Amino acid sequence: MTIFKEKLDEEYVTISEVKELLAEVEAERAADVDREMRYELARAIEHANTFAVLDADESRELVEELLELDQVDEVAAFKIADLLPQDRDELRSVFAHGRYSLDGDELDEILNVVAKYA
Repeated sequence: MTIFKEKLDEEYVTISEVKELLAEVEAERAADVDREMRYELARAIEHANTFAVLDADESRELVEELLELDQVDEVAAFKIADLLPQDRDELRSVFAHGRYSLDGDELDEILNVVAKYA
């Protein structure tokens, strides 16, 4: 017999937002002396602290600004906000999964938005 859990909601978040959420969890665990932090949680916190460059508000603003561009969908916007690509090749890797490719002007437009935050 297989037990399935129902997915109630799904929301994309940036690594910076994850860092804030995990900091809250870490503070809760630290307040309770009897509760130990699991290995997976400690690794997730370490990962978020290592790779989160922007603060949560800045990363959300970047996503909002990227979503205003026609060529950027939600998944790509969050991926770009996490990776902060610096050149066309790095940015192309974000769109590699798509069925279309962007020309140089479109890539430059996206990179200009990213440059405001990076």
